[in-house]
Amino acid sequence: MQKSCREVVQMNRKFDDLNEIGDIFALTGEIAREYLQAGEDAPVICADTSAFDPAAPLPARGDGAIAALDALKTDILPLVATSTGPRYLGFVTGGATPAAIVGDWMASAIDQNATGPDGTVTAAVEQQVINWICDLAGMPRGRFDGALTTGATASNLLAVVTARQWCGEQIGVDVDADGAIALPSFEIFSATPHASMIKDLSVAGVGRNNVTRIVTEPGTEAMHVHDLANKLENSTSKAKMVIASAGTVNATDFDDLVAIADLCAAYGAWLHVDAAFGLFAALDERRVHLLAGIERADSITSDGHKWLNVPYDCGIFLTRQISVLEKCFRAFAPYLASRAEGNSYINRGVENSRRFRALPLWMAIKAYGRAGMADIIRRNCDQARDLAHWVADHSGLVLLRDPQLNVVMFCGRGNDDANRDLLDRINGTGKVFLTPTIYNGRFGFRAAFSNWRTRDQDIEIIKDAINSVL
Repeated sequence: MQKSCREVVQMNRKFDDLNEIGDIFALTGEIAREYLQAGEDAPVICADTSAFDPAAPLPARGDGAIAALDALKTDILPLVATSTGPRYLGFVTGGATPAAIVGDWMASAIDQNATGPDGTVTAAVEQQVINWICDLAGMPRGRFDGALTTGATASNLLAVVTARQWCGEQIGVDVDADGAIALPSFEIFSATPHASMIKDLSVAGVGRNNVTRIVTEPGTEAMHVHDLANKLENSTSKAKMVIASAGTVNATDFDDLVAIADLCAAYGAWLHVDAAFGLFAALDERRVHLLAGIERADSITSDGHKWLNVPYDCGIFLTRQISVLEKCFRAFAPYLASRAEGNSYINRGVENSRRFRALPLWMAIKAYGRAGMADIIRRNCDQARDLAHWVADHSGLVLLRDPQLNVVMFCGRGNDDANRDLLDRINGTGKVFLTPTIYNGRFGFRAAFSNWRTRDQDIEIIKDAINSVL
């Protein structure tokens, strides 16, 4: 069939780009370099993105990759948040180290659907990365296995589904085969579950409201172990899951995992530890004790795009019950059958299509090693403590909680409305970005130090920015 002139032009455009791929990559690298270097001084967030029109018409005919890069540079990059920069302290957002960026770029160039070991090394790379993560966290490799996910939300979902299946099997119920309705009850115990876990309870059909809340230790977000013991003792459910925290999102509190693991063993409960960023506190010898007992968890959630500073998206799920995980998430189809040696990651998560997200992690760990990762954690914790000491001594600010890890919570001395206005003014300086929080009923600000690029001079810029609007 003869192709139209338009079809020939468009096909040739793609092949023209392939022939010019070296120039395209060089220009991409230059634009990326300029963007990353500008992050030292560029406004941390874009206050007005109205210049970008989401209703713009669909291009009838493209002009190739070079023209698209030019449009990216002029139409999009000036309007994005500089979350890769050293003073973006919102949420718990890591930057991206140079080696991790290269790994992410190469993952796109390789363009593998990293589902299994057939004819490719991607599954073996992911297994090696999971082993390295266990090493970084000080946990025995042989006890845990798992998969890389899109983030902590997906990892927490894997935990809920796997825990429910395991709990059912203990009483002769196969939820995977017969559905959650076959399980008489499934009781969740938690003190300070992350919002993503509450979302996952809804997605899994457990229900957002079906959490037995454990009280916290006075003045903290940590689970009160005696209250957990009492509620486990009084529970009539035969299927129990305890969700513990290794670094809560506000106060970065750690639950007593040794005592909680003892209770879970005594009452036949699945222990899940949400360690979205706190898992890597193990790399700081001053804080490794906070993770005592985590090796006894049945499942663990963490993230690579937080403190390991690899690009989005990269979540981590580890479990001691890998066969249960694979039963819940296995995919059936004749074309998926394989006789190759190695892990089939298609059977370890929600996605049948999986980005080669192990590669940025592999590159980062290969490039910087344990010492390089530990340096990020130690410096960020020291920076949080520096800011906290400054806040505590400031006549116009209130430190809401002494930081345990890398997050500082504070506010001004006015009421909640005044503090909301103050947060807007701080972020409006363009020098720093903080996110809001509520702690002990009081509105405040969160400064989460998670970026490898944050240096001492950035702390001084942050202090000056805050002072400038008080």
